[in-house]
Amino acid sequence: MKKLKLVGSPHPKGGETEKITINLGPVDLGQIDLLVEEGFYSNRTDLIRTAIRNQLSVHAQVVHETVTRRALVLGLQHFTRRDLETVRAANERLNIQVLGLASIASDVSAELALATIDSVMVLGAFHASPAVKAALADRIS
Repeated sequence: MKKLKLVGSPHPKGGETEKITINLGPVDLGQIDLLVEEGFYSNRTDLIRTAIRNQLSVHAQVVHETVTRRALVLGLQHFTRRDLETVRAANERLNIQVLGLASIASDVSAELALATIDSVMVLGAFHASPAVKAALADRIS
């Protein structure tokens, strides 16, 4: 099996993409290369992105219902230091639940994150400083 790296997401926002790696057998990879060579797709990644988008479209209703049922934020959710300081001042705590991208600003300290975030559940990508990720490790699912 050959590893193929795919950069991108079905609907990148603001230039944000994530890299994934998939394993394909030589026959599948050869068929992809043939379709690219014949001009159906500009490259391997184009075909794979298209296939992913098609499958997501097939399951769009299930995704929508699940996002609603689980009360997930769909898309991007960014937390600044000021946001978390406001949460701390109100003596509140956050349960972050995102389908897409959740990010915590680079100037947020591990201490502030621990004081304000009870849990992090992200289906997609979670961006935070290494210190914040380490501090929240037992709260990330």
